[in-house]
Amino acid sequence: MQPEIFISALVIVAYAGFLTKRLLTYLHAFQQEEYDSARFIKWMLLNKVIDKRLTVILLALGVMWFFLGEFRFLISLLVFIAFTVISYVEKNPRKESKKKLAMTARAKRIYTIALLAGLLPAGFVLFVHLPWIWIALVQFAPFTLVIANGLLKPYEELTQKKYWNEAYKKLRDLSPTVIGITGSYGKTSVKHVLGHILGNHAPTLMTPGSVNTPMGITRIIREQLDETHRYFIAEMGAYGPGSIQRLCKLCPPDIGVITAIGHAHYERFKSLETVAEAKFELAQAALQREGKVITHEKVLRFPYTEKFSDDHADSFIIAGSTPEYALVVENAQQTLHGIEINIKWKEQAYTLEAPLYGLHHADNIILAFLTACELGLAPEDIINALKTTPQIQHRLEVKKMGKTVLIDDAYNSNPLGFRSALDLLFQLGNKKRKILITPGMVELGAAHDDVHKQIGIVAAQSCDIAIVIQANRIRSFVHGFNENKRADQTLYEMETFAQAQEWVQDNKQDNDVILIENDLPDVYERLPKL
Repeated sequence: MQPEIFISALVIVAYAGFLTKRLLTYLHAFQQEEYDSARFIKWMLLNKVIDKRLTVILLALGVMWFFLGEFRFLISLLVFIAFTVISYVEKNPRKESKKKLAMTARAKRIYTIALLAGLLPAGFVLFVHLPWIWIALVQFAPFTLVIANGLLKPYEELTQKKYWNEAYKKLRDLSPTVIGITGSYGKTSVKHVLGHILGNHAPTLMTPGSVNTPMGITRIIREQLDETHRYFIAEMGAYGPGSIQRLCKLCPPDIGVITAIGHAHYERFKSLETVAEAKFELAQAALQREGKVITHEKVLRFPYTEKFSDDHADSFIIAGSTPEYALVVENAQQTLHGIEINIKWKEQAYTLEAPLYGLHHADNIILAFLTACELGLAPEDIINALKTTPQIQHRLEVKKMGKTVLIDDAYNSNPLGFRSALDLLFQLGNKKRKILITPGMVELGAAHDDVHKQIGIVAAQSCDIAIVIQANRIRSFVHGFNENKRADQTLYEMETFAQAQEWVQDNKQDNDVILIENDLPDVYERLPKL
């Protein structure tokens, strides 16, 4: 074998080792972007997550290749060493990430096809011995995932359709009462409270956690729904116009609950009016089954939603603050033991109490109460069930950690919830040191800077120490806080949540009250250094 062919073959082997690890790094982000090729490419380009270290090395070796022709064998050997070293130091996202890469069947399919797509062109180097060609292959690596995703799309759609049909048939055959819940925020919390109420009355299945996509709901129906379940509660997420409509074809709702319309996921919809129309796809589906729509007056503050509810007034059950609404909220307050709400329903006065924290949960509790009433439960039974509602994990979950109080709101990412969390921090932290840890919010689109500026101002009135993670992403929050803080308040900027935790561990004092407000996935916080 000629020396050039031999060393080129060695380089290909080293490149293959590099590619197997680099593709895992990119696949991790691709998975967190829900295998959406457009969003993945946008994330990669906006954050400049492209290879730099290896590219600079290969560029230098390429220059040497032209000017030091007699040392080309040695230069090729250096290319081999470069690939080997870079692949050795590359982190494994299956072990070293906040939310680890899950090698699901779909992830394995994409990874395998992408690996083949990346390796096939490498054979070209056996005939053209140029280090610069390796630069093109290195930069091409993330796009092999996009190619693989495109090639697999027909298969994925076929497989998903098969599972979808199985779930649809099972749901139709077992015929539980289906409650669909959607909204810009609050849907998981309403589901949690309603699931607890109904579960005290009859067997109830609800989609777990934040599962709200077609395949997520399909999996729950196929694997968990059985003939004992009287109620099925499906959280429905909207990723664009038509999303809710598709979910309603899978789970035709007997009751539709619309929690809120706001800036969460604003980036995907571009306008609040578009958000409103997308959420009301659930209302349309419920009406097709002659069902009811349960919502709050705040949802009807848009031309489309107001007109829709007026046109179908007999099908809407609305909570509000004035007597014109079916349920009238007279007062809601946060106590040290939970939320207390005074309401009037069907000319009777009731007090709802739940051991939950964050006054924004008042709306969620009210919507759950209305839904349970519409399903025939007695108000007194609902009130008793509410008193034993467990806290919602990572959603203003208050925990005692020795002498420290932790407010865990790690899964929150909307302006209303953020303000409510700051109010709770201020209340529970009365005469104590109050610490806020936050990376801010995401998917606010054009409203990003303005919303964060306003939240920064509120934070300056609510906490003594603010620890901001990835501050460059929410610079307007930093400005809002610093422009309104007192002399004894401090803002720290840190790169990762782990650094913030370390600071708290080293500096915490007895009776501190600490609020963790949102915890972003790796694609926002831990950008890979390539």
